[in-house]
Amino acid sequence: MTVRSADRDSLLRARLRVAIDGPAGAGKSTVARGLAKRLGYVLLDTGALYRAVALAARRAALAWDDEAAVGALAQELADAAAIAIEASDTAPVSLLPPSREAVASAAIGGSGMRVLLRGDDVSAAIREPEMSLGASRVSAIPAVRAALLDMQRRAGVEGGVVLEGRDIGTVVLPDAEAKFFLTASPEVRARRRMEELAARGTTMTFEAVLDEVVSRDRADTDRPVAPLKQAEDAILVDSSDRPVDEIIEEMARVVEARARAR
Repeated sequence: MTVRSADRDSLLRARLRVAIDGPAGAGKSTVARGLAKRLGYVLLDTGALYRAVALAARRAALAWDDEAAVGALAQELADAAAIAIEASDTAPVSLLPPSREAVASAAIGGSGMRVLLRGDDVSAAIREPEMSLGASRVSAIPAVRAALLDMQRRAGVEGGVVLEGRDIGTVVLPDAEAKFFLTASPEVRARRRMEELAARGTTMTFEAVLDEVVSRDRADTDRPVAPLKQAEDAILVDSSDRPVDEIIEEMARVVEARARAR
């Protein structure tokens, strides 16, 4: 679909906040990146923040269930701005409100993202299988969520941003103008995870990966703080048997329609 210049100017003025939630392996990162590029919005992968905290805890020899120690570590990282997310071939993605120039350029979201922990590129390290479970564990700690919540909200304060995670539409940005809940069957998500691991040279059986997916779902859904659930006003999108481009276009049409209505 082609957007005329006048329409594009209108969309830039509206600059909505887009929330994408869903379970691990549903394709949130891929869809969020494509949607941000399609709309010319800034992208923030909030799950990367929790993975970075889990990695920092591991490097500090802290148990992920040590709530006091991990909570203090997360606050230290937040206070020192020690976690940064940047596009691999463009300027850093700020955790402050995006500028109009950043939104208009449509540069962010066009490539993979780098995650820095105290200046160290940990993009690959935080995607290891154990960090997936680690992120789920540390994200259940109230002090960790509190430490990172303000950063996430600042990113969306002026709109023109796509945030993806587990509780964006329910906790982080409950008043976001466009909310989606992206899901897929556990079997489909396990196959995707296997392909991702294989691309990195890691081999796991389908049964082991499926068990990991189901365990992560259980941990995210049953945690007492900000559990994974679909917001009442979120649009449910099942990615099991659909092309990514089709899903991105469907979401973009929703966002653009709501932007024009404002």
